[in-house]
Amino acid sequence: MRTASELRTLLARIDGRGYPAYKDLRGDYDLGACSLHIDHVQGDPFAAPSRMRVRVSMREATLAPELLSTRARRTALADLLARRVRDAIGGGTRSRGSGKSGVVRVDAGGQEVLERTAVALTEHWIEARLDVGLPAAGRRILGREAEALLCSDLPAIAARALVAAPRDAEAIDAFVGCIENQEHLRAQLPEHDLIAFVADGALLPRESGASDRPLRGAEVVPFASPERLRVVLPLATPVPGPDGPRRELTGLGVPRGVTLIVGGGYHGKSTLLRAIERGVYPHVPGDGREWVVSEPGLVKIRAEDGRRVERVDISGFVRDLPGGRTTRAFSSDDASGSTSQAANLVEALEAGASGLLLDEDTSATNFMVRDARMQALVRAEHEPITPFVDRVRELYDALGVSTVLVMGGSGDYFEVSDTVLRLRDYHAEDATAEAHRVAAEHPTARRREVAEPLRPPPARVPLAEGFDASRGRREVKIDAPSRDAIRYGRQEIDLRGLEQLVDGSQTRAIGHALHLAACEWMDGETPLAAILDALERRFDAEGLDGLDPRHRPGRHPGAYARPRRFEIAGALNRLRSLRVRG
Repeated sequence: MRTASELRTLLARIDGRGYPAYKDLRGDYDLGACSLHIDHVQGDPFAAPSRMRVRVSMREATLAPELLSTRARRTALADLLARRVRDAIGGGTRSRGSGKSGVVRVDAGGQEVLERTAVALTEHWIEARLDVGLPAAGRRILGREAEALLCSDLPAIAARALVAAPRDAEAIDAFVGCIENQEHLRAQLPEHDLIAFVADGALLPRESGASDRPLRGAEVVPFASPERLRVVLPLATPVPGPDGPRRELTGLGVPRGVTLIVGGGYHGKSTLLRAIERGVYPHVPGDGREWVVSEPGLVKIRAEDGRRVERVDISGFVRDLPGGRTTRAFSSDDASGSTSQAANLVEALEAGASGLLLDEDTSATNFMVRDARMQALVRAEHEPITPFVDRVRELYDALGVSTVLVMGGSGDYFEVSDTVLRLRDYHAEDATAEAHRVAAEHPTARRREVAEPLRPPPARVPLAEGFDASRGRREVKIDAPSRDAIRYGRQEIDLRGLEQLVDGSQTRAIGHALHLAACEWMDGETPLAAILDALERRFDAEGLDGLDPRHRPGRHPGAYARPRRFEIAGALNRLRSLRVRG
């Protein structure tokens, strides 16, 4: 490892030369309080920034060893340190010339806490992985500016973010403890036959449709659970409360089975569902939803006009189409609202979903229900769609898959529900008995339209031939221009229908996970569910560092956050070149 003095000498030597001379910087440097590792140097000041790592010894960082004692604690600590690095960068860098000169970035998160590659932890050291723009005037090296950036600014950022001062210990413990408590609550859901828990006092509304931050102000109504559905769950560690430390939380327990969320428009139905769908991830303290936890296998389902579908058995929801077109291996380059929603549902089951989340606002009306009058006018033999209302009960009774459904327009779901929550001015009420009484007093004239029992989806085998990640002269070219899109080789995968995808770094990871899966497990025999299992085992054992095909051990792996198996499957199913064997 070279010294800081050698780095300064090298920068002085290449000062004023053409930008490619920066390539000489690659290597490792001992800067005293931290080490600097320059893994990749950009070829141009306008290109993607250089990849660097700053590493601090655990002894220097003075972090308590118990912060690394469990996977949940390590994930929480790494997430927090990435946020501290981002905060330290905010006041520590400035523009230093052309293009991306002087830029310093770290991949830190939003409201959710995710496993990331931005910070790596071992019992010996902490490492922050940074994107750094090396300074230039035009395409000439600014050596003195680079010296200030690499020898002063980056060590200062490391010292502020990765070294815990005594005053930081309480805040670090509180953050890590909050995430640990959320995972402790989540682990208790199965023993209580719950799929979600919403704590009393949770603040569910967001600032706006464009912001995931909590809405503040006196008009925000804290969540309060109805008495019959209230449960008490212990915490792993006490948390501060108005009357002293709290060792347990009370709140709504959303039971397994079929749950309806009803109420008038703008009374908070979709806000509650949104909190449950995001509850599959832990949240930062102060988010308002940090005590909303959901079963990891919950998947949001919606209609998605125009999406690609490849050989999905949707016959349980859409029988054979006019002209004798079978739906047991349905394919379409431009699926309708109802067929896309049916495909989304079946694909979620194939990937292992334990529960479905639906909102009538984003569902195809004809997929959800056919009332008695429409049944009288359009006879069942002329309607291929089996409405969801006729399958939702069967999904749970036969397949064990629960449903939470926001429904404000059809009371035909009352008969098939186990639990009915009514939202009134953002207050939740248990309306189960009332809804069942209404159903008994006002029986529906509609008939159940089921031709045959619902079956588990058949396994499909993805074929590697459909996965070509090459573009131009690059054998592998995968990027994520936004959270909702992947450029996979020459194709773009539209992910707007995957509403539980929360971070662009998850999107980037999904693109490379598809490539990894195609290279390692798509052998023409392995079904999709087994491929997803293999990916999860790889992530559990080795983390996300190996997702970049150019990555070498001990080098900056890029900015990845761990996606769920359901979003990986969702992207795979939306790849227009996908080919499968049934």
